[in-house]
Amino acid sequence: MEIITIEKVTLFVVLIASLSVHEWAHALSADLLGDPLPRSEGRVTLDPRAHIDLWGTILIPIIMIFFNPGIAIIGWGKPVNISLPNPKSKVRDDILITLAGPFSNVAIAFTVTVIFGLWDRIVGVSDSSFDLLFLIVQLNCLLFFFNLIPIPPLDGSHILKRLIKMKEETYRNLSKYSIIILLVLVNIESFSLILFEFLNYSNSFFYYIFAKIAGT
Repeated sequence: MEIITIEKVTLFVVLIASLSVHEWAHALSADLLGDPLPRSEGRVTLDPRAHIDLWGTILIPIIMIFFNPGIAIIGWGKPVNISLPNPKSKVRDDILITLAGPFSNVAIAFTVTVIFGLWDRIVGVSDSSFDLLFLIVQLNCLLFFFNLIPIPPLDGSHILKRLIKMKEETYRNLSKYSIIILLVLVNIESFSLILFEFLNYSNSFFYYIFAKIAGT
C-alpha cells in the first residue's frame, strides 16, 4: 500500500510540473509573438502557482489518481489569456500559441528520454529510475493526446474554433458542458482503445530513442 501511495503522489507531482510547463509554453510563445497580456498577468513563468486551475490541476486529477479504479488521468492548467494584438497574423498566432502547449509535452518526453539515456550509458539507471522515466514519458504523451481533443477548455477546441470559424457564443455554450463531456469521454471503451494504441506507439518510439542513446 505504501509503494502504491508513493507512486500516486509522484504521478500527481509530475502531472502538476508537466501542466505548468504546458501553460508556460503557451504564455512564452504568445510573449515571443508580441502579445503583452500573458507577461502582464504573470504567466511567463514556470512557477506552478501561476498555472493552477482548481478543477483541472487539483480536484479532477486527485480523484482520477487516488480514487478512480480505472486508468484514465486527465488534467489541465488555468488557460492563458491572450490578446492577439496583430490583426494581420491573428489566426496564425492563435494556432501557434495553442500548439505550443501540447508540443511542450512532447519536448518534455524527448528531453527526459535523452537525459536518462545518457545517464544509463554512463553509470546505468536503476529500475526505479527507469520507472520514473516511463511515468514522465507516458504522462506527457497522454497530455499531448488529451489536449488536442476539440472540447473546451482543451487546446484542440481553439484549433477547431479557428478552422471552422466557430462563433464565440457557440464556443461559450459548449464550454458550459465541457467537464461532463470529458469525464464521459474518457470512460468510453472505444476512446480508451484509441488512447491505448497511441500510448503503445509513443512508448515504443521513446524507448527506441532511449535504447539507442544508452547503447542497449
